[in-house]
Amino acid sequence: MDEQRAENFHSVVALLLFISRRCRLDIQTAVAFLTTRVSKPTEDDWRKLKRVLQYLRGTIDLKLTLGADDILRAKSWVDVSYGVHDDCRSHTGGAMSWGWGVLLTKCQKQKLNTKSSTEGEIVGLSDYLPNVIWARMFLEGQGYILNENIVYQDNMSAMKLELNGKQSSGQKTKHMNNRYFWIKDRVRSEGISIQYCPTERMIADFFTKPLQGSLFKMFRNVILGYEHISVLNVIEGDSISEERVRHNEELAN
Repeated sequence: MDEQRAENFHSVVALLLFISRRCRLDIQTAVAFLTTRVSKPTEDDWRKLKRVLQYLRGTIDLKLTLGADDILRAKSWVDVSYGVHDDCRSHTGGAMSWGWGVLLTKCQKQKLNTKSSTEGEIVGLSDYLPNVIWARMFLEGQGYILNENIVYQDNMSAMKLELNGKQSSGQKTKHMNNRYFWIKDRVRSEGISIQYCPTERMIADFFTKPLQGSLFKMFRNVILGYEHISVLNVIEGDSISEERVRHNEELAN
């Protein structure tokens, strides 16, 4: 790509990064990829940028709506796509909600390589947990003491390591740096509850991979606050799983 177009590419991606963090959370995953291409963009990257702009033009009236059922009950979701980047690093997604819409989202490439999806999930929670702690501290500063602070994940092995630390560490995880076991201490001291969430209801999955079709629209409506988060509990998992399989096959092809 010539220098002028590359400069335009960089400028537009920077603008998209601004709005994706503040009001259009539904383009965060696409923008997260484009930001990794600003130094040496190609024609293929230019086409991806045009597709994002076309999507925004077609959905220009969408906006972020935030609401709370109970300000004293916070829920967070953390998910990781393992080894999806060219350098085999994983991608972390995270979000927090009080009922309508999500905030404090994370859509970020991890800064180190991990040896398993379990380790990737632990690194992902370690990256996102400061948001959960900050939210609790901020609310306390306003005079609100949380009665419930839940973090949802879909990896049982990671959850055991986060709750038990080295006691649940085995042959494949004993190499892990001790700094990632600060989660165990923080979970207890902060009163955080880590609970299992089926993959088909994992909102953070939206920020870890490019979804399509009805699956994309369903999560988008929840994330932007057009649907209450409770709608995920009544959706049939089989139909979503089938669409995930079709989507993965399309990506593979």
